[in-house]
Amino acid sequence: MIEEEGEVVPLLELGSRNNEVDNNKGGFRTLPFIIGTEGLEKMATFGLSPNMTVYLMGQYHMGMTTASNVLFFWSSATNFMPIIWAIIADSFLGQFYAIGFGSIICFVGLVHLWLTTVIPNAKPPPCDESSTHLCSPSIPQFVFLCGSLGLISIGAGGVRSSALAFGANQLRKGNFKKTLCVKDSYFSWYYVSYTFSILIAFTCVIYIQDNLGWSVGFAVPALLMLLAVFVYFSASSWYINPDGKTSFVTNFVKVIVASYRNRHVKLSDKTDVLYHRKNGSSNIPPSRKLRFLNKACVVKDPQWDTTANGIATNSSNLCTVDQVEELKSLLRVIPIWSSGMIMFVNVSQPSFLVLQAASMDRKISFFEFPAASFGLFTVLSVIIWVILYDRVFLPLASKVRGRRVGINSRTRMGFGIFLSFIAMLVTAAVESKRRTVVAANMSAMWLVPQYCLTGFAEASNAIAQNEFYFSELPRSMWCIAATLNGIGLALANLVASFILNCVDVISKEGKRESWISNDIDKGHYDYYYLVLAGLSMANMVYFIVCNSAYGPLKGERNLAEEDDEF
Repeated sequence: MIEEEGEVVPLLELGSRNNEVDNNKGGFRTLPFIIGTEGLEKMATFGLSPNMTVYLMGQYHMGMTTASNVLFFWSSATNFMPIIWAIIADSFLGQFYAIGFGSIICFVGLVHLWLTTVIPNAKPPPCDESSTHLCSPSIPQFVFLCGSLGLISIGAGGVRSSALAFGANQLRKGNFKKTLCVKDSYFSWYYVSYTFSILIAFTCVIYIQDNLGWSVGFAVPALLMLLAVFVYFSASSWYINPDGKTSFVTNFVKVIVASYRNRHVKLSDKTDVLYHRKNGSSNIPPSRKLRFLNKACVVKDPQWDTTANGIATNSSNLCTVDQVEELKSLLRVIPIWSSGMIMFVNVSQPSFLVLQAASMDRKISFFEFPAASFGLFTVLSVIIWVILYDRVFLPLASKVRGRRVGINSRTRMGFGIFLSFIAMLVTAAVESKRRTVVAANMSAMWLVPQYCLTGFAEASNAIAQNEFYFSELPRSMWCIAATLNGIGLALANLVASFILNCVDVISKEGKRESWISNDIDKGHYDYYYLVLAGLSMANMVYFIVCNSAYGPLKGERNLAEEDDEF
């Protein structure tokens, strides 16, 4: 339910009103196809991730550290590619084609990965059990494997770079732009839809891999991606397709160059200073924050700096106020964005958790729960969190207060970081307990609390991050807003790999067993998780500092009279 000019309007009814604005293009009817495409992509790619550690160690005979590093780099590439696609989409390709081409490339990559299961020479032969060393893959085999993973990353990047922003653009007419609740609900339920897809991946797809073998188990994700291609293009005539115009990266470089070239210009607080603006923009001067960048849009001599039509004669010396403010808005969110990285490091630890679950008693009655499927508890926790927040807490709080209320995005981000810290402590405690008993006699259900805490942390922080970026960045930067979470995940995987290697090297000095041993019973994964908990605690302090320095949110300034934020 949303409040609209004194009346309460259901979300679905508002969707029908938006469709009445433009019956030919856009509207809520397009969202199932867009969200469905990314959902199917998530089913395909996330259906591979949990068991890839087992596949690499069993079929490619990699050690635990090597397999983990491969997966960290693969995940990093998958989460970094959206920024490349966002630049391409914003520059010339457009969001529609970015998603379309990305879907096709991802399908090709999944087919290549499936071929590693059916072509005997695509992977190393089985090792002799009497051999004391692993049968490592040859260079061509390793290149073929990494090539398939690379294609999957490139394709998934095209889908993820634009799906969220493309869906938001379908609602850009009518009340979406000015109604906070519609925006909040869109982001929340978008997140639920793809976490539901991950839920299917962590159950059905993994079950097929465990029981029907790798060839069938890897064929299913390829077929899901093929279905995604058909779903997406089947509604192509309905989409609002904003074309790419100019690259935000190019604009940012221009602002930095122009600021440096005009570094000797004296800025004044007087109102007679002339700033360069694009035609039709408001006559509002640039903000005082990051004031040095304002030099990029100061018109020193109107006759020489601009044409009769108001266009800059040299764009490397003079930018518009809008270009300057776009760069400022991005620079302002960077510190808070970086505070989510350690939380993503904590989330990016599935390899160890699979080994942990595999060593414990996973039987529930007559059914043995797959070790790689315990991640579904994280996904279920995300869905439960969103439902409770969006459908229980917000309506109840609004009814009690007599007006629309909500918890602002930065508060939820901070709470997610705190929950991630608690999750690492619980994970370390459970692993310490597992080491003191016979693991085969310890129920794997002991792992459920840590998975749930991780899910609650991710739901609270990641959804709030999306809302924060889309609220604080202008519409022209929505593609970059949609990719900031992914970039954080990409860098977090690189950081996770660095932490992993440091702990591995330091812990095995003096010929001791590494904390991150191939044999989980000989290692000390509990110590490793305590290291992550310590980093999480330091990250909480860092977030508090960044949050205090940021100042009020744009939404808090614009909606101060009609919303309660607490």
